[in-house]
Amino acid sequence: MAVIIFILDLLVLAPAMPWTNTLLRAAIVFLLLSVVGYLAIRIVINDFIYDRIRVIYKTMRNQRNTKEHIRKEMRDNEHILDKVNSDVVSWADRQRDEIQSLKEQEEFRREFIGNISHELKTPIFNIQGYIHTLLDGGLEDDEINRKFLRRADKSVDRMISIVDDLETISKLESSQIELSISKINILELAKEIVEIQEMKAQQRNMLIRFNKKYDKPIYVMADANRIKQVYINLFDNSIKYGSPGGSIELRFYDMDEHVLCEVADDGSGIEEKHIPRLFERFYRVDSARDRNAGGTGLGLSIVKHIIEAHGETINVRSATGDDSGTTFSFTLKKAH
Repeated sequence: MAVIIFILDLLVLAPAMPWTNTLLRAAIVFLLLSVVGYLAIRIVINDFIYDRIRVIYKTMRNQRNTKEHIRKEMRDNEHILDKVNSDVVSWADRQRDEIQSLKEQEEFRREFIGNISHELKTPIFNIQGYIHTLLDGGLEDDEINRKFLRRADKSVDRMISIVDDLETISKLESSQIELSISKINILELAKEIVEIQEMKAQQRNMLIRFNKKYDKPIYVMADANRIKQVYINLFDNSIKYGSPGGSIELRFYDMDEHVLCEVADDGSGIEEKHIPRLFERFYRVDSARDRNAGGTGLGLSIVKHIIEAHGETINVRSATGDDSGTTFSFTLKKAH
């Protein structure tokens, strides 16, 4: 800009200069035009380059934004794929668990039907055999007909016991039986059951006793009739499988808000592999021995359902070996 002003000053002052002539004027005009042209070209070039650079910059920025967008989409897609994969794996696990559960239920159903068929078949065949014997001439023999009728009657009683126990379990499972919870003296109730079971225990020369002398009552909240059934079934189990000449011991422990009740025998014990299934319907540790000992095979299952209906738990601990014994423990809520 200073150069242009200088040239214009020369043009203004030129007429006053002695050396002014046409050639000088032409040189000044040429110089002025050159400068103006240079400036014009420079401005044009700058604008051209700036526009191009701006386009390039914008393009680069768009490309960068596009790349970031693509990266973001890729990250989002990876997240979505991970979630889809996780959902598919979870679904497959659920289906696998459900299929396994259905298989176990089907296996349990087959085993249950097989067991109940066997349990009912035995007394039915016995009754059928006794009736056929009577029809074939035994009816005329007073000694035979009475003996076989008594045996048939025992088989009928066995069938009735099985059906009654199954009905009890079914009602307990479906909550059709309403418990009559009240404050009871569990110690007094246990003594009543001991008196009932003493004769049966004496037949195997077994003694039912308490682990110590209890001077004070022990009060719990429970259904008295159902807890009686629990004790009867546990005593039956101990009398059948305890050692002849051995003993059955009753114990009570204060567990703050609960009372722990135990029934223990000094028999040969139960192998560890059988314990998890001990409370299943018709499950028998030794099928041949257990059936010869009598019973429906439902006693312990009923015990478990009654205790769980009270909102409590029952456990068993045992070890194999001479006089190792088996102990059943269940809890009841303490009454205040």
